[in-house]
Amino acid sequence: MTPSLARSELLSLLRSGSGPADRVRELIVQLERDQPANLEQEAGLLRGVWQLRWSSSSQPYLAVAPWLENLQLLDPDRGRGMNLLRPAGPLAPLAAIAVQAAIAVEGPQRVRVTFERGGWLGPRVGERRLQLLRGVRQGFPAWLDITVLDQELRVCRGNAGTLFALLRRQDLILESLMD
Repeated sequence: MTPSLARSELLSLLRSGSGPADRVRELIVQLERDQPANLEQEAGLLRGVWQLRWSSSSQPYLAVAPWLENLQLLDPDRGRGMNLLRPAGPLAPLAAIAVQAAIAVEGPQRVRVTFERGGWLGPRVGERRLQLLRGVRQGFPAWLDITVLDQELRVCRGNAGTLFALLRRQDLILESLMD
């Protein structure tokens, strides 16, 4: 199968939220081999809002469900990132669980992640957002290896061995979520 056909099939499976995990993994491995990411040339593609569409993890907070948005916000130029878990649909702006991090691109595929604060993000009241965030003690080095990256698709492997596939959310504005 050509890389473009593998990518098309993977995108279709990720958008539909269905498909056998083994097939998703096969397509990811093929794309990692055929079109590996190179952050030394493509780091700008990381910037934006990405939604988790598949994960090899069994952790409930990494599950993909229609009632939940599991977002990752990346702004490598400013050295910032955030994981955001919130309800899907009209309730999304009202409450979310967030973990803020400092990020840095290190080499052709690695992004170092240093978690800083985590907690609850609420709705906006005027110019301010209600929030209750506390410092996070990170007792281990964290990183993501970005193995496939383009305008629409990002595949990465985490320091715990988890494989992730994310799709860019063009409808969400990074700055409005990350302030």
